[in-house]
Amino acid sequence: MPAFTGMFPSACSSNKALPDSAHVGYNERDAIRGNDSSNSFHEVMCLAKARDVDMVLLAGDLFHDNKPSRKSMFEVMRSLRMNCYGEKPCELEMLSDPSECFQGTFNHVNYEDPDINVAIPVFSIHGNHDDPSGEGHLAALDLLQISGLVNYYGRTPESDNILIKPVLLQKGGTKLALYGMSNVRDERLFRTFRDGKVKFFQPGTQKGDWFNIMSVHQNHHAYTETGYLPENFLPEFLDLIVWGHEHECLINPRYNPEMNFHVMQPGSSVATSLMPGEAVPKHVAILSVTGRDFKVETIRLKTVRPFVMKEIVLSEDKEAKRWAKTENHRPKLTAHLVAIVDKLIEQAKEEWMETQEDTDLDEELEVPLPLIRLRVEYSAPDGGNFDCENPQRFSNRFVGKVANVNDVIQFHRKKAGATRNAQSGADLPEESIMAQLSIDSVKVEKLVREFLTAQSLTILPQNSFGDAVSQFVDKDDKHAMEMFVNESLTNQIKNLLNLDQYDEDDILTAMDVHKSKLEELFAKGHLRKSKKAKLKPKPDHWDSDIDGDWGDQPGALIHSDVEDAADDVDDAASLTSTVTAAKGRGRVAPKKAVASTKKAAPKTARGKKQMVDEESDEEEPDVVMVDAEEDEDELFVKAAAATRGGRKPAAAKTAAAPKRAPARAAAIQSKLTFSQPASQGNGKGKGKAVQPIRDEISDDEDEAFAPPPPTARSTRAKR
Repeated sequence: MPAFTGMFPSACSSNKALPDSAHVGYNERDAIRGNDSSNSFHEVMCLAKARDVDMVLLAGDLFHDNKPSRKSMFEVMRSLRMNCYGEKPCELEMLSDPSECFQGTFNHVNYEDPDINVAIPVFSIHGNHDDPSGEGHLAALDLLQISGLVNYYGRTPESDNILIKPVLLQKGGTKLALYGMSNVRDERLFRTFRDGKVKFFQPGTQKGDWFNIMSVHQNHHAYTETGYLPENFLPEFLDLIVWGHEHECLINPRYNPEMNFHVMQPGSSVATSLMPGEAVPKHVAILSVTGRDFKVETIRLKTVRPFVMKEIVLSEDKEAKRWAKTENHRPKLTAHLVAIVDKLIEQAKEEWMETQEDTDLDEELEVPLPLIRLRVEYSAPDGGNFDCENPQRFSNRFVGKVANVNDVIQFHRKKAGATRNAQSGADLPEESIMAQLSIDSVKVEKLVREFLTAQSLTILPQNSFGDAVSQFVDKDDKHAMEMFVNESLTNQIKNLLNLDQYDEDDILTAMDVHKSKLEELFAKGHLRKSKKAKLKPKPDHWDSDIDGDWGDQPGALIHSDVEDAADDVDDAASLTSTVTAAKGRGRVAPKKAVASTKKAAPKTARGKKQMVDEESDEEEPDVVMVDAEEDEDELFVKAAAATRGGRKPAAAKTAAAPKRAPARAAAIQSKLTFSQPASQGNGKGKGKAVQPIRDEISDDEDEAFAPPPPTARSTRAKR
């Protein structure tokens, strides 16, 4: 989150402070380090208010997660409201059309809103951690903008056609053109610049009077051939580039003679990884601009947790080298490493106390627990061996002394050899490459790319594989890998089904060609995640507090539309059978016997009528209402309906199962009659209905069923 805090002491000058990336919410559940990121961000905002600045510019990664927790959102909103609102009028004049720079309901700068009084406006782009996602493609910055705390600019809705328009500000004689480009996938942005599809706009008049600042959030170093943003891709009319994303604090502007502009890299205000770049002292800069000239004042942050890192090679250590060819030397080697760590702890405390010298506090300062990282290269000389203790057990020796009690030490060893195999048989990259791919410093996509380079994938596209792993790790998308594998297998199966020949060689060739085609489509940006993950309904017995979130379970994901439809059918079938069994007293009636038609109800004796009336309350929920205009030929069994009263009786009861089946039931029935015997007309006897045998009736025999005779009165007439 590189930030500009602009201060204009006089009518013709401009001062801007550049804080580091905040990453609010990083490791917030840690009992020791949970508040580090929010404390540093609050210190930056307090400095902006104390130095009476005119604006704050953030260059991405305000939050560590694109779905920040309530605590993280609360801490950021609290700090912004405490330091950015006030009675002091904002002296910046907006010259450009704000609707072209800011999107949303409130498409204007917050300090021009008549309902709030903003003393220090904050301008921000999004980074790769707090980027938009989900329904509506909203980012956490959208919430801050609609609440009037932040001006969210520099959006990139189309990553393959980027239009960058400046926010034009003026105070007195100093004119400031503020350019911003939010984070875009590095490989795609490289291709977009190479194809000439990035367009910069400049002020229409007095182009030479504007001081042009641009905020970007991309890789600054060439980790891969196209996985970064070269400085010479940016236009030459820019005066200063504030580079986000990189965590090493290089606060002093560096001049680029080729492009004739300066580059500043504020870094990160919280250590998110234990690597050398994070051990550099964290600073914030105040940039003063007068006309086209500027100067920078750096201020070291005081709330940053101290971090000291050291790397040693045991084969070059005088004391450790003697133990390489001896036995049972683990206690001596462990004691030697413990002594080194103790010295690093004391060094961290001394460095932190030096930063607090000008602090006006009467109370004695309590030094926070430091971050310590000792990297040990334990390759032994020929014929020797270093017996090292378990890294976590070693780190736990310093509980109460350091903040990172699980990863104080890191052992690594270099071997000569082309490749090596894991237990699973997978090929791994060369040791020289693996040594460079430290978990602390490498991006997940690069780690996956180097690993897959040594493999021979047949079905899964390699670049899509890396993107899915990145979504799983960086965006906490728990179903990203599962959906990627399912979609890749589905695409390959569809491709193979279209083949005319099924020789093994042809199938392998077709799979390889299709995989290459998918990789090419993904590289061009035409192949993205097609749909959002769908989850199955949560079971009734699932307890989220005990069993965890249902959405995190592997079995909760619906893999295909066919499975989705099958689940719906199963749910409906289970619901129907449950209701029928409950209401039918254990007898499941045929599904189509439930439907009712416009045919009149059959005549029944008084005793029969009384029986229907007594049971009608139980059968009423099972009545299925059928549209009067429906074709009666579509019904399986035609039940009787009332001629008056507006209600249809329960057809399932009319076609109830008899006590015994007729003797001729074994043959295929060509005609069934549901009319009552003549003895039931006088009410002296009880007729027996004939139950159709469901397995012996086909759907094309609907015309074989004779409709029942009309009834003179409704079965509900006496109700």
